[in-house]
Amino acid sequence: MAEKLGTFTVMLEVANLDGAEFASVEALVDTGATYTMLGEDLLASLGIQPTGREEFALGDGSLIEYNLGHTRLRLEGKERVATVIFGPAGASHLIGAVTLQSFRLIADSVNERLITMQRIHARPF
Repeated sequence: MAEKLGTFTVMLEVANLDGAEFASVEALVDTGATYTMLGEDLLASLGIQPTGREEFALGDGSLIEYNLGHTRLRLEGKERVATVIFGPAGASHLIGAVTLQSFRLIADSVNERLITMQRIHARPF
């Protein structure tokens, strides 16, 4: 599979909410994707069950329903609970913008790395 411009892969650790056992996977960082998608086979192997189902628009404009669930993720030395989409079994794992923001990470696609966001773009009260 050819990589799209602006995407690269990183190691992502995934566990159920207990965080007792993490699995390491290679995941594509795609700032054009909103949510993180992990294969349903990986999630099932970790005991992660869907907690809901939502409709999503794909890049071509078509609509598709996916199951959603909650995982514990480790990325760049940080750990967070995240909502993920249950992708098809065997599909590429993908890290989307919502997960990157929750980790305060920015994709540096030129150097193919993640960097910590140093500023919060907000006005003081």
